[in-house]
Amino acid sequence: MDLALSSPLFPSSATRGVNKTKPYSSMLIATQKVSTQKFFPCLAAVANQTVQTVEVEVESKKHELLRAIQDTQRGLVTTDDQRSSIEEALVSVEGYNKGAPLDLVKLDGTWRLQYTSASDVLILLEAAARVPFFQVGQIFQKFECKDQSSGGVIRNVVRWSVPPLLEEQEGATLLVSAKFSVVSVRNIYLQFEEINVQNIKISEELQALIAPAILPRSFLSLQILQYLRNFKAQIPVRDPGRQSVGGLYYLSYLDANMLLGRAVGGGGVFVFTKAQPLN
Repeated sequence: MDLALSSPLFPSSATRGVNKTKPYSSMLIATQKVSTQKFFPCLAAVANQTVQTVEVEVESKKHELLRAIQDTQRGLVTTDDQRSSIEEALVSVEGYNKGAPLDLVKLDGTWRLQYTSASDVLILLEAAARVPFFQVGQIFQKFECKDQSSGGVIRNVVRWSVPPLLEEQEGATLLVSAKFSVVSVRNIYLQFEEINVQNIKISEELQALIAPAILPRSFLSLQILQYLRNFKAQIPVRDPGRQSVGGLYYLSYLDANMLLGRAVGGGGVFVFTKAQPLN
């Protein structure tokens, strides 16, 4: 009887036996290859489907959040029920990004404020609602950190105006600049540096008052117009010899088109959407 015995130590010397076992072994190996080839694409398909399902869920939650804040005038007009619904929607979106490291490349750019509960911002919005000659236009946060690994610069930009002296909505710009450093997975520490008032855009009415078009414009009137247009005031946000004013900012959610933040210590929540770059 021919016995097909094969091992690393004792290769079989029975030619007939070996010939009998080779077809079976080849068939087994081929079957295993086919099974493996089918198995891994199945895993990839399942993983891809799972990712797509999560992405759809996230987009749905983001739309729910934007619907919840839609009629609040950026947070100025809210009821207790609205604030509760907004907080619930915020937490739902934040859950999808929880614990992920902060992506500075994705954070870099300009973000438009859609909602906040921060008192220092709501004061501006309330003043604009109460005072007829004061307007607050768009509010942005501009992050400059694309080529950085642990921090960058943040600029809070507020468009405002005093019509009819300045152009509607964007007659001037209030710019609050700060440096920031990443101190944990999602927390950044802000060190405020200065406040600027710039980009003064005087209205046509004021221009006509200073230098009427029907009269020859004098050197003095032209100088006044030029001064107003180029006016820029800078106020440092620090005392000599002391550390600048700062605070912790928790960026609770970030993707390509939405940024959610919470000022640590009860300073309020912020909802931003991606905007076009500022000039």
